[in-house]
Amino acid sequence: MADLIENPIINSPFEEPKRHFRFDDNGITDEIVPGRRRSTYFIPIAQPKLKAVQKVLDLAIQHRAEENKLINDLRERVAYWRQAGRPYTTATTRRLLEYWTRPDRERRLFFCQIEAVETLIYLTEIAPKQDANYGTSTLERFKQANAGATPDSHAPLPRYAAKMATGSGKTVVMGMLMAWQALNKLANRQDQRFSDAFLIVSPGITIRDRLRVLLPNDPNNYYRQLDLLPPSLLEELSKAKVAIINYHAFIRRERNSAASLTKKLLRTPSEASPFQESAGQMVVRVCAELGNKKQIVVLNDEAHHCYHRRPLDGDEKLSGDDLQEAKQREEEAKIWVSGLGAVQKKLGIRAVYDLSATPFFLRGSGYDEGTLFPWVTSDFSLTDAIESGIVKVPRVPVADNTDQSENPTYRNLWPHIKQDMPKGRGSKDEQQKEPVLPKELQGALHSLYSHYEKAYQQWQVQVQEYPALMPPVFIVVCNNTRSSKLVFDYLAGWEKPLPIVDPATGQGFVLVPGALPVFSNVENGHWSIRPNTLLIDSLQLESGEALTEEFQAVAAREIEEFKDELRARYPGRNADDVTAEDLLREVMNTVGKRNKLGENIKCVVSVSMLTEGWDANTVTHVLGVRAFTTQLLCEQVVGRALRRVSYELEVHTIIVNGQPVTFEAFPVEYAEVYGVPFEFIPTAGVGKPQKQRNTTHVCTIEARQDALMTFPRLSGYRYALASETLQVAFTPACGLTLTTRQIPTVVENAPIVGESTIHRLDDLKQRRLNEVAFLLAKLVLEKYFRQEINTEYAIGGPVVNDAKAWLLPQVLRIAKCWLAECLTLKDETFPQLLLLVELAHDAADRIYQAIVAADSGASTLKPILQPYNTVGDTCGVSFNTSRETYPTNFKSHISHVVLDSGWEGKMAQALEYMDEVHSYVKNHNLDFKIPYTFEGQAHHYLPDFIVRIDDGCGKADLLNLIIEVSGPPLPAKAAKTATIQNLWVPAVNHSGQFGRWAFVEVNDPYSAMQTVREFLGARPQG
Repeated sequence: MADLIENPIINSPFEEPKRHFRFDDNGITDEIVPGRRRSTYFIPIAQPKLKAVQKVLDLAIQHRAEENKLINDLRERVAYWRQAGRPYTTATTRRLLEYWTRPDRERRLFFCQIEAVETLIYLTEIAPKQDANYGTSTLERFKQANAGATPDSHAPLPRYAAKMATGSGKTVVMGMLMAWQALNKLANRQDQRFSDAFLIVSPGITIRDRLRVLLPNDPNNYYRQLDLLPPSLLEELSKAKVAIINYHAFIRRERNSAASLTKKLLRTPSEASPFQESAGQMVVRVCAELGNKKQIVVLNDEAHHCYHRRPLDGDEKLSGDDLQEAKQREEEAKIWVSGLGAVQKKLGIRAVYDLSATPFFLRGSGYDEGTLFPWVTSDFSLTDAIESGIVKVPRVPVADNTDQSENPTYRNLWPHIKQDMPKGRGSKDEQQKEPVLPKELQGALHSLYSHYEKAYQQWQVQVQEYPALMPPVFIVVCNNTRSSKLVFDYLAGWEKPLPIVDPATGQGFVLVPGALPVFSNVENGHWSIRPNTLLIDSLQLESGEALTEEFQAVAAREIEEFKDELRARYPGRNADDVTAEDLLREVMNTVGKRNKLGENIKCVVSVSMLTEGWDANTVTHVLGVRAFTTQLLCEQVVGRALRRVSYELEVHTIIVNGQPVTFEAFPVEYAEVYGVPFEFIPTAGVGKPQKQRNTTHVCTIEARQDALMTFPRLSGYRYALASETLQVAFTPACGLTLTTRQIPTVVENAPIVGESTIHRLDDLKQRRLNEVAFLLAKLVLEKYFRQEINTEYAIGGPVVNDAKAWLLPQVLRIAKCWLAECLTLKDETFPQLLLLVELAHDAADRIYQAIVAADSGASTLKPILQPYNTVGDTCGVSFNTSRETYPTNFKSHISHVVLDSGWEGKMAQALEYMDEVHSYVKNHNLDFKIPYTFEGQAHHYLPDFIVRIDDGCGKADLLNLIIEVSGPPLPAKAAKTATIQNLWVPAVNHSGQFGRWAFVEVNDPYSAMQTVREFLGARPQG
């Protein structure tokens, strides 16, 4: 096993890397190898510890790849030219290079910034004539690469890309490129290699606004701030023409207003719309600030969004979220690259310079995911940036104290929680509910927060001496508005509806503080004047479009509070004239900035992926609560935490081959990351293709709407007890054992190189035991003891199913007895783990079982519905499977039955032949499951089919029949069938909300029709 690499920084950021950590077949080693790391096809990071194999290295790499020969050869050629004194350049270029590389510069530029510019200078000024043999062949390779990635119907763009890790200063490189191009053109108007007109294109408004530092006349321009130019040259540069846009500006706009019917009548299918801009008109609008300039230079920031899609010949088939995200990326890329094509056609483009940390094709692009843009000229990878101390080092979970043999729970969180998270879009009228999180998500938040809290306490001490320091920032990236609102309410606090209006306050709700104190927006029973946690939808904010009504509804209070703060900070400014979009964008972009609207924000909950270019350098903790379908998404969200806080140099001393080596570099900084399966980042080429299995696309067929099926989603069952004098009888079934199998209590976070950290649930462990007992009693009351009829109060209206609060003293007493007598704690566990709501619900179920066991009266069974998505259906099914399938007919809303065995196909065929059957569906990827208990543990059972069938009551009152096609008897089978027959079906039928339900078991599919008909004949009609 490799020794712990305590300090990952082994190079100066201002010099070409002189050494690197060696990787072997097992992963990272602590051996420092002289020389620079070759550009390769991957960037490795920490991999999980395999608990079953103790000798495996802690830090291993996921993928093997070959070197990128073109980049490495070009790198060596540029280095040779650099060592020779960079001859054969223009006088202007020579002056700039000397100014940028002066050893006495107060603000020294990173080597990676110098190298990126040097490479493009070499390809422009040296390669064509001064290095003819190698240079001309290299230029031809890039030309062919551009042509090969461009469809025949489009003219290739003259593109070159610089690959630079997030946080390594791409904007500075853009400024250097603009200065080099413009000053050369201004010095010699006849030199066709250069231009003094620039179109800068960004992926969103945040980056567009941030790139104003590239305008020579901007008061905060980088040329002056970072000393990129002497004052005399800065004045000359101000003659250049610059336009900065986000790619959405390429979308053609409506020119004339007219009714939709008028537009339809006047437009012919073969002609362009007379009401929409032509391509040429769009270019005139976008490039208006460039005047009459021709042959411009384009700079694409985050250029991995800009490419031509290749037809999906034999490419992987996408479905569900993967398909939707691929379509969205494809549309973005099409708008961007076609817009540049229009600019090239009308104005001409001298060169396109792409800047990106990940300049490769994405999933669904027609190329294998991770294929590097073939026009990449230089590469400074994340590993290089880490070893040079330019960025923070991301630490991800590599181990925890669960008994999993694969990934730690918090490494890739989404698969553990996705079925229990809200689906679809919320409604602005959706009723406020208590934020109930899956235990894995709640545990991840508390575990990561425990580490954050220590960093926050350290900041509180430091800020006393250094008031300019901003607090550390915790970010959560969610998949949709409902999920983000759920997490936001849990962290920031929420409004709990009251059964009656409080006469003292006149309000029908009470404020519940957030579960994590530093992030709570509730203080002393009121909303904080300055919120600690921010909820944003960065995708909407970046496009420049208006926020949806849905989002404005959930963020209304925040928006008003920020308007109040705006009025207080700027008394003369009319906050009502500021749009909600502009206001939230301002808050988001000033997180971590002193004396700005966002300075107090400590937690950001994002509805969609946090935008690239969001450059808060105070981010220290990241949690992903969504699916990550590409590694670009992984690096994008991790990249939000890579920007350093401190750039104060210190002396580093390392031992290389037994000898001490000393150099200046920055101190090590880390970022803690949960829930982002950040495995590798391909940087070029394509790995060996794997043989693909034949797959079938299973999906909802919209034309079969008559066959739509719905079903209730239950989390448990309850009884309406006969007596309100509660007794208790603790049986063995009432016991609960807490182990780390249920939730990790110790998590090890590690970087690819550097120091690991251990995260524990410290903030939970410090909570009082009385708080645990009270939570359990509250859950038992709210879950199981509710009034069954509307109750009129003297003040207020009718209240349905309000909890029987007068039973709280009895239930609290029982909960304390249960904690003392029925809770068993294994290693590394403690009673406060029951504050995690999902575990608390499990404990509440056991307490309720003890109360039911002691009840001697008659009771009625009722269902307990899931807190979110209480009704499931067959809409929106879309997935690929390599299993055998049976194609369905009009009786099924779903295109295929997925066969676990041949019996399911025979059963489906029988159902299609039966006239009594109106519709049916195989329960696969529907999330229809039956909660049951086996050997004292909670489980879920997935029955095979749901059938809507006429049992004699007519088509207006069809029976919902659950069919199980039984295989060999297994130990849990009896528990499953007993639960569905004795609990699930009676509870659902007693509720009266979901129609009539029944269950039948088919032991022989070849007599399935007979079995079903005999079952129906034996049932009482209705």
